[in-house]
Amino acid sequence: MLPMRMRLIVGLGNPGAQYENTRHNVGFMVADKLAGEFGISVTKNKFEVRYGSGTIGDQAVMLAKPMAFMNRSGWPVQKLAAYFKINSKDVIVIHDDIDLAFGRFKIKEKGGHGGHKGLKSIIQAVGQDAFVRLRIGVGRSETGNSVSDHVLGPFDNKESKLLDAIINRARDAVVTILTEGTKVGMNQYNTKDLLLEVNH
Repeated sequence: MLPMRMRLIVGLGNPGAQYENTRHNVGFMVADKLAGEFGISVTKNKFEVRYGSGTIGDQAVMLAKPMAFMNRSGWPVQKLAAYFKINSKDVIVIHDDIDLAFGRFKIKEKGGHGGHKGLKSIIQAVGQDAFVRLRIGVGRSETGNSVSDHVLGPFDNKESKLLDAIINRARDAVVTILTEGTKVGMNQYNTKDLLLEVNH
């Protein structure tokens, strides 16, 4: 009997208390939500990654949070995947995206980095872009802040009221990808109709 295929779920963010509630850390937030709800202890450390393994549905998974800063997260992810013999096609990366309106999702099977330093680092380290990514929209600054100030800044009051719903929906999207496939996830979550109340 073949061993169960392991899926690696990587939530991107920056380590440290000062970054906990920033837009750049939504990947960490979704990883933490998955860990809590599926009883996965993300407490092991290897290659500058905090990780833990368990199951979601019938799928064996490893949840990972790179502890290198965002622009250096690629090599830790590559080393962890290589150590556990996880193919890049079995990796799901969860990250923020300024090119999507706040609360919008986009699931992609592969593609470029779109200027996202964490994705760029992973693509460079892995040597290919053939991994699934769940892009979570954080929008662009409405007050003229630079991109770095915006993504490293905290959610505003309006965003904070919707954050739990967004994280919960992102959790559901990851579960759908794992249990029903990426294409089904795309059909369900790549829509403009989600969380439109943020704009009102």
